[in-house]
Amino acid sequence: MIGTVIAVVVTLLLTACVTWFLSTAYQKKVTEGKIGSAEERARKIIDEALKTAEDTKREKLLEVKEEALKTRNDLEKEVKDRRNEVQRSERRVQQKEENVEKRSEAIERKEQSLNAREEAINKKSEEVAKLNEQRVQELEKISGLTSEQAKEYLLKIVEDDVKHESALMIKNMEAEAKEEADKRAKEIVVNAIQRCAADHVSETTISVVQLPNDEMKGRIIGREGRNIRTLETMTGVDLIIDDTPEAVVISGFDPIRREVARIALEKLIVDGRIHPARIEEMVEKAQKEVAAKIKEEGENAAIEAGVHGLHPEVVKILGRMKFRTSYGQNCLKHSVEVAQLCGLLASELGLDVRVAKRAGLLHDIGKAVDHELEGSHIQLGVEICKKYKESQTVINAVEAHHGDVEPQSLIAVLVQAADTISSARPGARRETLETYTSRLKELEDITNSFKGVDHSFAIQAGREVRVMVVPEQVSDADMVLMARDIAKKIEDEMEYPGQIKVNIIRESRATDYAK
Repeated sequence: MIGTVIAVVVTLLLTACVTWFLSTAYQKKVTEGKIGSAEERARKIIDEALKTAEDTKREKLLEVKEEALKTRNDLEKEVKDRRNEVQRSERRVQQKEENVEKRSEAIERKEQSLNAREEAINKKSEEVAKLNEQRVQELEKISGLTSEQAKEYLLKIVEDDVKHESALMIKNMEAEAKEEADKRAKEIVVNAIQRCAADHVSETTISVVQLPNDEMKGRIIGREGRNIRTLETMTGVDLIIDDTPEAVVISGFDPIRREVARIALEKLIVDGRIHPARIEEMVEKAQKEVAAKIKEEGENAAIEAGVHGLHPEVVKILGRMKFRTSYGQNCLKHSVEVAQLCGLLASELGLDVRVAKRAGLLHDIGKAVDHELEGSHIQLGVEICKKYKESQTVINAVEAHHGDVEPQSLIAVLVQAADTISSARPGARRETLETYTSRLKELEDITNSFKGVDHSFAIQAGREVRVMVVPEQVSDADMVLMARDIAKKIEDEMEYPGQIKVNIIRESRATDYAK
């Protein structure tokens, strides 16, 4: 039994060994077959790749050869074109050289001809000079004057003729200029306003309100700007809030609206409660306060001027002039001053002092409303006086104080004079006494610098200069030219408002004594 088992085990071992050797040999054979077929496929792939590479190489070589051939053809064509262009340029240059040679020959011929002419002209000039000397000598013998004396005589005659003709021409030109003066006056005034209005307007159309601190600016503006919009809408002015520390600028052409806005804003700043409802309340209070102030100022002006019995509405309109200026001069103070001057002049002439003061006080009343209604302040003043039943004398004085109509009474003439005195006195309208006297001295210095001037006097507050000339040195014809030259020099060297009248005065006197 044991032997059988051993035999079976040995048989199984031998069978396993044989089987292993057989399977190993079979796998080796199969593996070798696979390797052989893989190598064969690899050789085929390599052969195909080499064949493809050769084909690609041949194609690229063909393309390169074609491109090179094409480039060569293009270069040959370009070279040929450039060669043709060079040949054409050479032909043009050759033609130009030939033309230049021809022109040079022509110029040489002309130079030779000109030289010959120049020599002939020089000979003739010498002959003319000799003849001229002979002619001058003959003329000196005949006239008994040397050439220099004759020249001075002729120049004097020509100078006198030119002066006379120049004076006549200037007179004619001035006459023509006066004919066109009315047409050009408006244009000149408009240009003057355009050049000079900026500084004046900026100084007289704004008010500045001081703030306790810069935080107040945000409260004045309000949420989304509702406070500032309400204040601008209620007062009709513009509020300018910029980087200026602790200040707000109120801008507007109506001085009363500006005053209302200023008072209302100051009240709001003091109160501290700034919102639309409070703004409306403060604006109403400010309007009432300004209206009361206007009435009070009108009454005070009437009392100061010594004018009684004015209509209450006239008193209110008069009070509005407290907030109106003209060239920096307060219109209400100017009117009171004119009324007082009219009263003084009327008392000296024995006229009605009461009517004179009334006319002087009301002469500029139209300026209180000229920014609200159409028309000049004279027209508006006349309408106001007619509306409130003023006398014809007062109405005519208001209408004639700038010379628009002829004065019908002596009081109207006094109003004109008083208005001029009040406006033209030193310091009245944005001009200090030092500047005023300096301008008058400069005006007299300019006129005294001219030859033949004896004395000069600046009068009418610098609006006119009178020049006294020496009659032996300045003739009547010279006066016209001198006036023109003085006016021109004043325009070039001085700055002045309006216009300056230049008067030249020539006076001859003969004195003798009876013994």
